[in-house]
Amino acid sequence: MKLNLPKIEKEILNFWEEKKIFEKSLEKTKEGKRFVFFEGPPYANGLPGIHHLLARAFKDIVLRYKTMRGFFVERRAGWDTHGLPTEIAAEKNLGIKDKKGIEEIGIEKFIKECKKDIFTYKKEWEEFTRRIGFWIDLENPYVTCNNEYIESLWWILKQVWKAGLLYQDYRVVPYCPRCGTSLASHEVAQGYKTVKENSIYVKFKIKGEENSYFLVWTTTPWTLPANVALAVNPDFVYAKIKKENECLILAKERLSIIDENYEIVNEFKGEDLVKKEYEPLFEFEKLDKEAYYVIRADFVSLDEGTGIVHIAPAFGEEDMEVGKENNLPIILNVDKSGKFTEEVKDWQGVFVKDADPKICQNLKERGLLYKEELYKHEYPFCWRCKTPLLYYVKNSWFIKMSALRKKLLENNEKINWVPDYIKEGRFGEWLKEIKDWNLSRERYWGAPLPIWECEKCGKKLCIGSLKELKEKSEKEINNLELHRPFVDKVILNCDCGGKMKRVSEVIDCWFDSGSMPFAQWHYPFENKERIDKGESFPADFICEGMDQTRGWFYTLLAVSTLLEKGTSYKNVICTGLVLDEKGQKMSKSKGNVVFPKEVTERFGADCARFYFYTINQVGETKKFSFKDAESLYRKFFDTLWNSFLFFDTYSESDFQPKANFQSENLLDLWIISKLEELNKKITENLDMFDVVSSARLLEKFVDDLSNWYIRRSRVRFQKPTNEKEREEASQTLYYVFFKLTKLLAPFTPFISEKIYQRLKKEEAPESVHLCDWPKTNKEKIDSELEEKMGKLRELASLALAERKRLSIKVRQPLRKLKIKNEKLKEEKDLLELLKEEVHVKEIVFDPKIKNEIELDTKITPELKEEGQVREVIRQIQTLRKSLGFLPKDKISISFAGSPRLTEILLKNQ
Repeated sequence: MKLNLPKIEKEILNFWEEKKIFEKSLEKTKEGKRFVFFEGPPYANGLPGIHHLLARAFKDIVLRYKTMRGFFVERRAGWDTHGLPTEIAAEKNLGIKDKKGIEEIGIEKFIKECKKDIFTYKKEWEEFTRRIGFWIDLENPYVTCNNEYIESLWWILKQVWKAGLLYQDYRVVPYCPRCGTSLASHEVAQGYKTVKENSIYVKFKIKGEENSYFLVWTTTPWTLPANVALAVNPDFVYAKIKKENECLILAKERLSIIDENYEIVNEFKGEDLVKKEYEPLFEFEKLDKEAYYVIRADFVSLDEGTGIVHIAPAFGEEDMEVGKENNLPIILNVDKSGKFTEEVKDWQGVFVKDADPKICQNLKERGLLYKEELYKHEYPFCWRCKTPLLYYVKNSWFIKMSALRKKLLENNEKINWVPDYIKEGRFGEWLKEIKDWNLSRERYWGAPLPIWECEKCGKKLCIGSLKELKEKSEKEINNLELHRPFVDKVILNCDCGGKMKRVSEVIDCWFDSGSMPFAQWHYPFENKERIDKGESFPADFICEGMDQTRGWFYTLLAVSTLLEKGTSYKNVICTGLVLDEKGQKMSKSKGNVVFPKEVTERFGADCARFYFYTINQVGETKKFSFKDAESLYRKFFDTLWNSFLFFDTYSESDFQPKANFQSENLLDLWIISKLEELNKKITENLDMFDVVSSARLLEKFVDDLSNWYIRRSRVRFQKPTNEKEREEASQTLYYVFFKLTKLLAPFTPFISEKIYQRLKKEEAPESVHLCDWPKTNKEKIDSELEEKMGKLRELASLALAERKRLSIKVRQPLRKLKIKNEKLKEEKDLLELLKEEVHVKEIVFDPKIKNEIELDTKITPELKEEGQVREVIRQIQTLRKSLGFLPKDKISISFAGSPRLTEILLKNQ
């Protein structure tokens, strides 16, 4: 019976659902020790991709394993609902393109549309989750836009406020002009792309010196109209050079950028240039502070450019810092849509990145552009809408994570990272340079920032619960939805007699997901003991893609650290990204997206899961290939299934397994030793969350089982010399398969269930997933036997390779095999196996031969005749198989051939 894994899986899904096997597994373990798992909430406004299958496969295997070990594993699903993914979809549905359009149609109408979108593909997500065998509670999920969830977010922020870590500041932040909101550094980290843009060298005219200029390099020409100063490093040596009719000043170590011949007129330290004035590139109305002079700045480097940096405080973090230090004016001549304002008359209304070439042309015409160069560099784009980000000065609310850097690093030390290099590398390095969390978003569909400000005295108040809000509200509140614009209408009474209104911002949706350990239980308003007594916190295990190191993994740790509750997870598996088979990122525009359904319908969920467990190490990038999936299906699943069918076919119909059965056969002892060793190693690996090593051991074992144990045991099943021989082989193979189904169960839950159902007897648990994890029988591990069998198989491989080289089929018997190494000389039973495998009549040991083995290739007439008989038998067996006959079927054979062949067949009938 040919394996049809997708068909089998659908049968098993029906069985699980009908018998409520998942629910029974929870009931069975409810008194066991808790193993806490957090599900990272996906958005349901997009279809699941193959990368979601990857993460869920790694989650499910650990949870199934821990359940079989007797742990009680609650698995609550979750849905991420707030933020730009939903807003962008709502804008599209309403036919609007920006924030202006939202304000025109009204926030309430927009929020209503957002709510419609959050569960667009919920049904598809649930079907996908069930189809791949990921057992999780989909009936009682946490939803980040529910009132209870938001109230917990408010409570958390109130604790942050009371600790003095939530503050408002006017500073330069990464800003998306399309979405009209700032982003946090962990969001920016997810959107970098390598781009090629023109960088320019600009001449700034030195005041009072004829034909003398500071030479300045920039990659953002659009910021030049906001320039107010130039910065030098006071310790660098600068040179004044003369070329043709003008003089240029730049760092001496950067003179290589000058294309023409020149002479050095003078040299001086950067300190000597401080306070030197220059003429502005563009004229504006009178500024309120002193500007257009040289300042000191330690961040100026000699890695690129000229050693002189142009300063525009409105559009750079370091620029703003030195701007504050030097009391420089701030020219904010770009609006929130990223377009120049009326102050920049020549390019008013032009998007700044589009204005770059126009500004360069202007400078060129005025003789102020020294040269242009193509510059390849990493540039941040909005991780959701893919618009280039700007660094833009604005008022935002921040959480002072920089004050918790030491605690974050200490908590990270307690986490077991898989792969382990993430701990000190990608994640640890990120924590060392952690910046304050830009928490506020100038958007609409999000948890409202719970801060009210008095219009009269300016006092600010952070609200931590609905109860507190009701107590301070000037009007009675009933059934308030905690979203805009409803919350915005709540007015509070200030102590000064003034009225307090809520600030307009919403909260970064990453704060929503990072708060899920607490908010999913409506902590501390309900389920307080779950957190405080350690029932549901911290997580023993979480798993998501590598891109979440600066996303969910960080925000989880950040929130629990803010609440002084240590780390929120103990073990984390970081999966690599999934690319197409050519190594390209999957995208709809390229037409190379692989959807899980395509894979499960062709090869089954078990194959898709096992593919990701074995293709490479967990954290490495994975190129998904249908060809490779098909190869795995054939090599592993077909082999496993055919091995089971062999047992099913040749075992007696009244076969009954015997407890504590002992075989004396060497092959039986060897395969049981291999099985117990497998049991031991997989248990050790999975306890360390090492899935890949475990899966590869299973892959190797199934190959050993089929291509050595069963192949060398065929005669004992098909034509045993006595009943004891058949009994030993049957009992051994049953024992192997029955235990193997349990070891396979977390990895390949469907096919292991199918085989288990065919093997189990009445007293066995109803499902393989209701079985206990098997214990290793260490007494049956025989390392010495495994080593000897390994050596024997090496010799067999050498002999078979030699046959192939000489084009002598294995069906053709040979007279003798010589072996150089005498270690196996006394192992008669093992040598009999070797004789059968390489098909020789005799094995001799000869330390004088040149190579490890040597075959006697002289074929006598008797040997040739035997080979011909075997060839005929092979053809008969092939015909039987192609016609679908079973071993029990009796067939009649007729043949025609030469007199010699007839003679041989009659002789050997």
